[in-house]
Order: sequence, then C-alpha cells, then structure tokens
Amino acid sequence: MFLSTAQRRRLARRASATGAAALVAALALTACTGTSGGSDSSASSTLVAYTGQSGDYQINFNPYSPSQIGGIGTIYEGLFFVTNVNSEDPKPLLGTDYKWNDAGTELDVTLRDDAKWSDGEAFTADDVVFTFDMLLKTPSLNTGGFDGKVAKVDDTHVKFTWTHPAFTAGPFLMARTPVVPEHIWKGIDPTTDVMEKPVGTGPYTLSNFKPQAFTLTANPKYWGGEPAVKNIRYLSLSGNTAGADALAAGTIDWQTGPVPNIDKVAETYPGYKSITVAQNQMAFLTCSSTALGCTGPQTDPAVRQAIYYAINRTQLNSLAFENTASDISPSFALLGSQKKLISSAIEQPIAPDKPDTAKSDELLQAAGWAKGPDGIYAKGGEKLTLTAEVVTGWTDYITAIDTMGQQLKKAGIQLNAAQSSWNEWTDKKSKGNYELAIDSLGQGPASDPYYLYNNYFTTKNTAKVGTAAPMNVARFSDPDVDKAIGALATINPTDTAARQTQFDVIQQKITADMPYIPIMTGGTTSEFNAKKFTGWPTTDDLFAFPAVWASPDNAEIYKALKPSGK
Repeated sequence: MFLSTAQRRRLARRASATGAAALVAALALTACTGTSGGSDSSASSTLVAYTGQSGDYQINFNPYSPSQIGGIGTIYEGLFFVTNVNSEDPKPLLGTDYKWNDAGTELDVTLRDDAKWSDGEAFTADDVVFTFDMLLKTPSLNTGGFDGKVAKVDDTHVKFTWTHPAFTAGPFLMARTPVVPEHIWKGIDPTTDVMEKPVGTGPYTLSNFKPQAFTLTANPKYWGGEPAVKNIRYLSLSGNTAGADALAAGTIDWQTGPVPNIDKVAETYPGYKSITVAQNQMAFLTCSSTALGCTGPQTDPAVRQAIYYAINRTQLNSLAFENTASDISPSFALLGSQKKLISSAIEQPIAPDKPDTAKSDELLQAAGWAKGPDGIYAKGGEKLTLTAEVVTGWTDYITAIDTMGQQLKKAGIQLNAAQSSWNEWTDKKSKGNYELAIDSLGQGPASDPYYLYNNYFTTKNTAKVGTAAPMNVARFSDPDVDKAIGALATINPTDTAARQTQFDVIQQKITADMPYIPIMTGGTTSEFNAKKFTGWPTTDDLFAFPAVWASPDNAEIYKALKPSGK
C-alpha cells in the first residue's frame, strides 16, 4: 500500500488493546479456509502480515484510489520494478525491454507476450494505452504527472512521446503506474469504483475479504510462475502494541514498526529477525523566505546554520530514536545509495554527531545576534526563541524536540514545542504559518536525489505565505537551483558527469541556505519470521524496500520468499 509518512506515523501511534495475540491467532486460522485458487493453503505457506491497520478495512482494490487498501504489485503490476533503496536497472515485469531516444522525448517499450489477466483474458498493448490515456483524461488519478502521449505499435510494443525531455519521468511511468485491464475498466468510473473483485496480471488474486482481514492467494497462472508463498493474510489490529504482542506470540510473520527491544529482535522474539533501512531524512522544516512572507528568527540563515551545529545527534539518537537513526548529509543525498552524488565542494558532507556551540556562536555573532543576561541570543529587541510544530501523539518527535530544546539552550537558542492535530499541523506547514516543524523529506520513485530536490527546493512547488504550497513548505526559492533542477530533467541518466555538475550547484546552495535543517536519517525497522520463510532482503542484498506497507516493493519480497517448512 502507498502510505504517506504522516499516514504511517499515525498508524504506528494508535492505542493498543488487550487480547491481540488471541485475535491474531483466530484471524490467521481463517487464512486456511474460505479461499479459492492456489495449490496449497496450509499454515506453513501462509504469511500473516500486519501493516499497522487499525480499525476495520473498507474494501477498495482500486490502485488509483487514495484509500485503496492493497493490491499494487501483488494484483496489479507496472511495466517494470524500480525501488528507491538501490540503483539497479529496472526489473522487467509487464515490460521486457525499453529504449529512450537521445533527446529523451521518445520511449519505446517491449511488452511480454505471455501475461494474462486473472480472468483469463490476454494482456496486450491495448491495456497499456488505455491505462495511460485514462490518466490523461482523469487528472485526479494522474499523481505521477504523465504529460506525454502513448500509442500502440503492435500487441507487444508501445511508444511514449513528449514535447520535452522526460528522462526523469521514467521511474513514475514504468514502475509506479499499475496497468489495468481495458475490458473491465472501460465500463467503470475509475475515480469512484472500489473494485471489489479486482482483476490483474500479478502474482496474487483476492480470495477472501472481511472487515478484519483479507487474503491474497497465489495466482497459479502467473506469467512468472506461481509464488511459493500461497496465501498472504492482512490483519487489522488495534495499534503498534498489539502488533508487538502478536510478534511475541508468533502469530504474525511480518510487520514494520516499533517493538520493545527493537535493537534485540532476534533475542527477544525467537525465530524472528529485523532489518532497518535509513530512508527518512528528518529535518526541521523552516518558513525561511521573507520575500514570500515568512517572519521570525528562523528567516535568518545564520540561525538555521547555528541550530544545525548545536544539535548533539548522538544523544538525540539514544533518547528519541532508540539508536535506530543514522547520519544525514546536509546535501540531502542519502548516505547509503546516493553518497557518490554528494558534491566534492561540500566540506562536511555528513552532519556532525557532536555539538559545536563555538561554531553556532560564531555564526550568530557574525549575523549581529548578542547574548542577553539570560544566556539567550537577541537581535533588535527580538529574542532568539522559536516554536517547533509537532503532531500530538508523535512521541519520538516530541521527545526529539524536548531533547534538542535542552541542547540548543546551551547555544543560546530557546526552542519550544507546539502540539496540534495532524490536520492543523499540515495546514500550518502548507500555508507557511509556522516557524519550525519537525518532519521528514520523502524520497522519490528511484534512488536519485533529483526527485527530492524537485519536490522540496523548486520555486514551482512553493507559494506565498497564506497560500498552500504543494511540497516546498520552506518557501525556498533560488533561480540557480531552479535552473539546475530543470537541467537535470533533460539529461540522460547515463551522463553522470553532466548530472553531477547540476548536483554541485544545488547542493552548495542548499547547504549554505539550509531551509530544511538536517537532523538525522530515520530508520524504518521491519520484523519478520526468518524461521518460517527464507529469502528476505538483507543489508547486503536490498532488492526491495522491506516495509510491509511499501508497494510494489512488498510484492517483490512475497515472490522471493520460500516457506522453510519449519
């Protein structure tokens, strides 16, 4: 399932209830009954998954609905698989080969000739053309921003064309656009139909649905061969504590989220292992631009830089994040998969673990700030006091702000927290009615910092204070950065030298201005039943993002797993 960072955090913080293990056991037993299709429905080949769902499921298997509950990758497939946790070439799915022209205005895709829809109809180029035409005709579904044209060449070939270079559209188009069957979808309203009986080309089909749980069963006619995991049972529980209880009882096989002793999963939960992937780049978002209407001390770049240097990240990781967070780069290129793209001109490519209050003092004093008798800096009669917005119940972020408040006070900066509902917090950020807000910057569809830069640092994605900004809530605007990001969209991804020139421009600008103050890279930890199934991703073989709610990555993991018989 596609879930935003905020949605995932809300799911992970809902209250727990007693009796979770018994409920999970009862629901898991139904995975062996009421199913159809597949050759083996025994418990040993049934994987029980908990995505963080709290409350009843509302049936919706429309992959283009914002309230869909699953099926992307498992029921519906894209042309290729691309993940943002590695830089490997796109993996063929419904597409087998692709080729761009030199200008990036044409993309030829070869389709497989052996795929069928789960109702027995043949998959052809007509389905691909129908899917992309549907997006062009229905802007509310076109979240990937496809703005080209698509034409059928023959049953196994399609051509995409644009009036501009579209290299960076490739991952969205090829990997994040589920192809739907024309013979069914031409007769529905794609904006409202919940697809109670979904038909796809994927490795699984829906075999059983109840509000408390639903089951996907292996497709025996899948073009890639019937998966070894015969059933996937998705459960609804009462929150993350209920998930941890179920893990302790051995009644779920895969979940993503906090559990007691998260750093000792193998010892605490026999038979289980965990993996933590650093993807969520946590930051203090700042309303930074006076030109666009921002007010407050955080509009001074020296203040933003001083905060950056005053943070004790080692202590913060221990007190707020259970030591699951890791280093972050001020360039916002991920230190794992994107480190080679960090400009050599960045003197300190990794944020310091320990505070440097002398550096903070130097920056603030050079900008005209002076310490008052209470030890807090002031300038022009204005104290250096800032408010950081956070959602009520986001306990780790609340602890983080409290911890950083104590740290920043040593550097002469007063930091206070303001808790509010998710809706209010979102409204403040988007309209610029805030000073600081703690959140994380999301990654794009591929392991390429271009997507983060395009979302959070372009003028086109921001707005004046009072008007909702699409993504760039910091109100950062720089013509050189806009030009460099625009250039990246026109450069063939294979021309690494030309791309690095543009990355150099962007990174030097954003590290100097720091509209988003880097905190740490948050780790997403998943716990899985390593005794019952083999083939899980590892840090050495990260073939997909191993979060149970991450689609289509979870489908690639389901296909790779093998029951151990234990």
